[in-house]
Amino acid sequence: MVSEKERKFAYCFATVLFVVGVLCYTAFSAQKPDEPVRLMYENVGGNVLFDHQVHSGESGYVDSCYACHHHPEESEDAIKACTDCHTLPEDGSLPALCMDCHEEGDVDTENMKKSRMDTYHLQCAGCHETEEAGPGPDDCKACHLKY
Repeated sequence: MVSEKERKFAYCFATVLFVVGVLCYTAFSAQKPDEPVRLMYENVGGNVLFDHQVHSGESGYVDSCYACHHHPEESEDAIKACTDCHTLPEDGSLPALCMDCHEEGDVDTENMKKSRMDTYHLQCAGCHETEEAGPGPDDCKACHLKY
């Protein structure tokens, strides 16, 4: 049988270990990564969970940020999410001036008529076809998940 003194020692020791653990966790918590780990694209066809680490960097399929991200400035600081610029105003109208970002002759008028969904499908499916990797165009459920 355990004595009262041993039980109190065990409880005190467990409490000290718990407090030390909490302090270590808060003092040495993981740093926020420079790049996103995963992105969730919400849509009516089923959300798409995009694993950024699988697609980019040394271990990924894509060797340049500009394979997916486009921006007029060729600088790492210029890389933005598509929705940083390509958003519709709350009233649903189209942006007033495309030339705020795009230069004359830079704009493909056919592509400007495409929806955001078509653009994502062309970009993702086109890369999957080129790289011969990932799901094909007929396997919607491989990307579109019900979350």
